[in-house]
Amino acid sequence: MCRNIRTLHNFEPEATSEEVHAAALQYVRKIAGTTKPSQANAEAFYEAVEQIAHITGHLLDALVTNAPPKNREVEAAKRRARYEARA
Repeated sequence: MCRNIRTLHNFEPEATSEEVHAAALQYVRKIAGTTKPSQANAEAFYEAVEQIAHITGHLLDALVTNAPPKNREVEAAKRRARYEARA
């Protein structure tokens, strides 16, 4: 379930709000133990996603590093190569 959470810090270009939201959704899914909440829990589930996405955005804005930004395409190619090696 959490395989889709990727490092979002120190990339060029910066993480988009959609990427932050997707990571927050995956996190809440993992914590809640479900990919789709029941009607009784939907409001709490989606409120948690929004709050975590908001806080994650603040975290990414506050983090600093001296390392050069990573290239998204290069990192994606590395992930694909690791996946191919496992198959």
